[in-house]
Amino acid sequence: MLWLLCGPSRAMENQVLVIRIKIPDGGAVDWTVHSAPQLLFRDVLDVIGQVLPDATTTAFEYEDEDGDRITVRSDEEMKAMLSYYYTTVMEQQVNGQLIEPLQIYPRACKPPGKRNIHGLKVNTRAGSANNSSSAVSDSLPSNSLKKSSAELKKILANGQMNEQDIRYRDILGHGNGGTVYKAYHVPSGKILAVKVIPLDITLELQKQIMSELEILYKCDSSYIIGFYGAFFVENRISLCTEFMDGGSLDVYRKIPEHVLGRIAVAVVKGLTYLWSLKILHRDVKPSNMLVNTRGQVKLCDFGVSTQLVNSIAKTYVGTNAYMAPERISGEQYGIHSDVWSLGISFMEPLQLLQCIVDEESPVLPAGEFSEPFVHFITQCMKKQPKERPAPEDLMGHPFIVQYNDGNAEVVSMWVCRMLEERRANQGPQ
Repeated sequence: MLWLLCGPSRAMENQVLVIRIKIPDGGAVDWTVHSAPQLLFRDVLDVIGQVLPDATTTAFEYEDEDGDRITVRSDEEMKAMLSYYYTTVMEQQVNGQLIEPLQIYPRACKPPGKRNIHGLKVNTRAGSANNSSSAVSDSLPSNSLKKSSAELKKILANGQMNEQDIRYRDILGHGNGGTVYKAYHVPSGKILAVKVIPLDITLELQKQIMSELEILYKCDSSYIIGFYGAFFVENRISLCTEFMDGGSLDVYRKIPEHVLGRIAVAVVKGLTYLWSLKILHRDVKPSNMLVNTRGQVKLCDFGVSTQLVNSIAKTYVGTNAYMAPERISGEQYGIHSDVWSLGISFMEPLQLLQCIVDEESPVLPAGEFSEPFVHFITQCMKKQPKERPAPEDLMGHPFIVQYNDGNAEVVSMWVCRMLEERRANQGPQ
């Protein structure tokens, strides 16, 4: 196979691509692609469905330069994978090395576990419940998509839930292209958080979203927000999740270290769970860390809303004060980027983004915090990704070990006190 030394983009336009699909029994199937620039995430899933007809595959992985597995679940992540691969090919050719095919590892869906802890039933059909004859699977052409949709229907659509079942109350917040409402589910009597995302959505994007929601539903961790399901109505999608009455951490100020330590333990456990599934959060920040008056701490928005919005607005360019330097500068990113965001989430971001990229990492004020906490933040915010702690090292850090005592009452009392102070400051309504 010939490769042109003219940069990854031109190489992608002119060269044949060989993708090696690794299968569970240790074998592999090579797939030759003649038009790599037009290759879509869904095309790859279709071929995997032919290679593994008895499996339901919603994503696949590739290995980065450190041997870590990176999950691909969208066209955007496909582009990142191909860019990384062609850059590697260029280096191999310059060094006179043998060019290897792009190896990918299919990921089959896991059993549903115990996610729907409140027994809510969510309609996953496009449109309202009154048009229930038009199931999503009816419009899915490929075998692999039909299997994925059938699995999703089995998990979520054992009953009906539509907009008529929901009574929207207060607006909890905005972000990532959607509005989050506190809502009441009439049939069950439960309070929910419902995020409504307006989308000018195509059928192809609906398929991608359904695959993503299936993955989210199968997450099972007490440190991840409870996800009940989703439904489409006209040009918007509604995501139904657990309601956390304490809200997000971004509305709190001056959190005592003994409280922050226990919050950090829960966040690290939540991230470690996601990483074990090869899921990058990509948006670790205080507004995506929720607390309640029971003392629970849970992560939310782990890739859902960000993926949906970015899938629609492919030209969207945003800035995020919690992004790692390598993400801001457009380089490859992985688990270590989440670690950076974890560190900066627990300190005030005083520097501008340009300073984070070009200058020294921000540091905590001397003498105001314990040595273990300062060391934890410093390690998380190393400028070089490889120097940041791995997941197992985070859990073993003295700061995390110190507060990993399961004492939810500390967080509960603090949240209740803060909410009482907030109500007192607001005065009579």
